[in-house]
Amino acid sequence: MMLWKGKWAALAVLAAITAFADGQMVADKVPVTYYKLPNGLKVVLSQDSSAPIVAVGVYYQIGFRIEPRDRTGFAHLFEHMMFQGSKNLGKMQFVRLIQSNGGILNGSTRFDFTNYYEVLPSNTLETVLWAEADRMHGLDITEANLTNQKGVVSNEVKVNVLNQPYGGFPWLDMPQYANTNWYNAHNFYGDLKDIEAATLDDVQHFFTTYYVPNNAALVVVGDFNIDQAKAWVQQYFGNIPSGKVPPLPDLSEPEQTAEKHATKIDKLAGKPALAFSYHMPERRSKDWYAMGLLNQILLQGDDSMLVQEIVKKRGYASSITGGVNELGNLYDYRGPMLFTASLIHDDSVSSGQVMSAVDGVIQRVIDQPVDATTLRRAQTKLISDLYDQEANLGLGKVDLLACFALFDDDPDEINTLVEDFNKLMPADLQAAAKQYLRPQNRTILEITVVPKAAAAAAPGGR
Repeated sequence: MMLWKGKWAALAVLAAITAFADGQMVADKVPVTYYKLPNGLKVVLSQDSSAPIVAVGVYYQIGFRIEPRDRTGFAHLFEHMMFQGSKNLGKMQFVRLIQSNGGILNGSTRFDFTNYYEVLPSNTLETVLWAEADRMHGLDITEANLTNQKGVVSNEVKVNVLNQPYGGFPWLDMPQYANTNWYNAHNFYGDLKDIEAATLDDVQHFFTTYYVPNNAALVVVGDFNIDQAKAWVQQYFGNIPSGKVPPLPDLSEPEQTAEKHATKIDKLAGKPALAFSYHMPERRSKDWYAMGLLNQILLQGDDSMLVQEIVKKRGYASSITGGVNELGNLYDYRGPMLFTASLIHDDSVSSGQVMSAVDGVIQRVIDQPVDATTLRRAQTKLISDLYDQEANLGLGKVDLLACFALFDDDPDEINTLVEDFNKLMPADLQAAAKQYLRPQNRTILEITVVPKAAAAAAPGGR
């Protein structure tokens, strides 16, 4: 399968080669056919004959922060439940069906959606459309499946967060400190008590509420015939009834007016760690585009300003990482978001030293506009990353099209991104930096460690 991935990704990259005009990258137009079924399902079809494959994604508008207050962890629990069988496919038969046809598949839960995707040879498109429609129409929700998956999810939380050094740092921790609105600030993995208390009725209600066609987008990218795909979509999804989807909760965040500081003790960590986050501007606003480029200039790659200062020059850490939306990317979220950077540093380096160096870098982009060469390099890096994302077996393109359909009702926005980033000027980046990279808009989170002597003296310590 890895050999297929390398070959297909290379073919897709060749197909997405771009031209340069006045030193700027110019995008090839992504073909987009967009329509809705009478039941409300949003359908996006995009042909790409560079390789004999298709990528299919079904995105439901239910994610971590949209889940009800007394159902934390349900969005993630349901990601697991969707692989436990449906009307015509028994437990794990969906997985075996895709793999036996030479395909790969997975699912994920993010802030504003839960998605399921497959990549297969193009002659199997009808099969995967039928299978996705089958579980949308009738998931097999049984007590045995629920009990099994509650155990799986609870164990995942314990392994990945509770019993892992730096578990949940900073992607899970930071939103809980930086945000005020409960929907943006609760434990996205879910409280174990909520997951363990889930009943069969709870899960059935969640499915019939959120896993309905009028709360979903279906995307097909790759080598297929548009008219044939439309016929199959109508045949398999057209008769699934729509549901009564509740309105989205209010996700707005009040403006932060003072810097926040938080400390968390990690008994398993070997070294202290530090993260800092800034609230992002509204998605798709001019400042949002500017912050996307500042992310490249400040944090992405060895040539970025923070890497040069913190890692290369001062040696405070071996790396500093992060970006906008650590669970996804700059494009695939809807509500409020954070621009976050994090690092693990030696005991001999204080958090104050690190933040003093960070402030020096940030102040430079606030005090004066970046030069034209730096801006052009950031634009080229960002757009190259965008094309790399799109070329990943078509899944990056699926993700962009699905999110623009779900959140904006306009998947053709994929074709305006490059132009919108290219038209920004140095003054635009400086204005965004002044507004959003202020200390008053920032939250700092420190991870402190338990001294070895104290850990050894604790009950059970050794």
